[in-house]
Amino acid sequence: MRIKMDYGKTGLMVDLPNDKVIGPLEIKNAIPLANQSQAISDALANPIGSKPLAEIAKGKKTACILICDITRPVPNKVILPQILKTIEEAGVPRSGITILIATGLHRPNEGEELVELVGEDIANNYRVENHHGKETSEHDYLGITPKGVPVYIDSRYIRAELKITTGLIEPHLMAGYSGGRKVICPGIAGIETVKVWHGPKFLEHPNADCGIVEGNPVHEENTYIALMSGCDFIVNVCVDGNRQITWAGAGDMIKAWEAGVSFVRQVVRVAIKEPVDIVLTSCAGYPLDITWYQAVKGLIGALPIIKKGGTIILVASLTEGLGSPEFQQVLSENPDLKAFKKRILETDYFVMDQWQLEEFAKVIEKCKVKVYSKGLEHSVLNKCHVTPIDSVEQAIAESLQEYGPSARIAVIPKGPYVLACVE
Repeated sequence: MRIKMDYGKTGLMVDLPNDKVIGPLEIKNAIPLANQSQAISDALANPIGSKPLAEIAKGKKTACILICDITRPVPNKVILPQILKTIEEAGVPRSGITILIATGLHRPNEGEELVELVGEDIANNYRVENHHGKETSEHDYLGITPKGVPVYIDSRYIRAELKITTGLIEPHLMAGYSGGRKVICPGIAGIETVKVWHGPKFLEHPNADCGIVEGNPVHEENTYIALMSGCDFIVNVCVDGNRQITWAGAGDMIKAWEAGVSFVRQVVRVAIKEPVDIVLTSCAGYPLDITWYQAVKGLIGALPIIKKGGTIILVASLTEGLGSPEFQQVLSENPDLKAFKKRILETDYFVMDQWQLEEFAKVIEKCKVKVYSKGLEHSVLNKCHVTPIDSVEQAIAESLQEYGPSARIAVIPKGPYVLACVE
């Protein structure tokens, strides 16, 4: 069986033994919207749980539109023109509009990357700026939540008369699903907010997981923080395996998002009868698999279907290396993951991006990991607590020999976009 795995911008073809494969586990067919621009326009005019955007925008002199950064394949070039046209026709002056890239604590998106993100016309004719999560002076302090999270949110958003958020609804390894409230927290939150909200108090809860909303403290807290910050209107979409829009919704931050979650849950959930010894997966290709920090999401997505002691084989391009300097620091400072977990739970140790190593530790507690990548040298991957491989086929053959004749391989070509589970 020949299967194409999402890998970088080109994909990766792998040959697998037919009689051993379960799957491929893929997103269910959802018909892309015939006229995507018109679908966005219709959503703005017929929102869920709120007045139309044109009506909300009347009389406003300033607007801040939040968009995801380059690590999320949001169709901004379809969404933004409709929003901008609507609010400008409603009287918001172009000079008063800021498109703010919700980088969270990621690096800024500039130059050619900015053009890729929003299109040349918008990049050249509108104010498009990056959020800087580590610059405390660029945030407004809104107080402390009942669960003890200090709330610092980008001043450009807080002080705008019209607050609009955009995003993509898909499974998320901690918050259940992305989209909605998440572009505010952590999207434009300061580091003092993120370090607590992304801390062990929230992440070690059993419900802080993919596809779980009910009782998920990560979801509940960033919703609370988003409500503190204010949001006049959201525009969210769902996409298929080819990143075409299959659902578009707009309006109230909670009601419109919940409608999108109801749609996407039916599309992305794929069940198998029992756990398997081997999972071959990806991190959904570019732009999500450009760093090891992001690629961890592909591993987390495979956890529900891997046996204890099994092996996950991940393909990821890793063209930009490990990730942020802080993530590299936390990796080098914590060669023993059991000691790392003890350290973050029992001391005040904190390094930005440590939460991704915390999530990865959950993987290693359950199974082994092998990684195929042309982006990082084997010596670097070894320090990531994984086994580097030169051939997916060879790694599959070795794992089949290890686990015996009854072993099976579950294949997830699009990695974390699929919500795999055992039923």
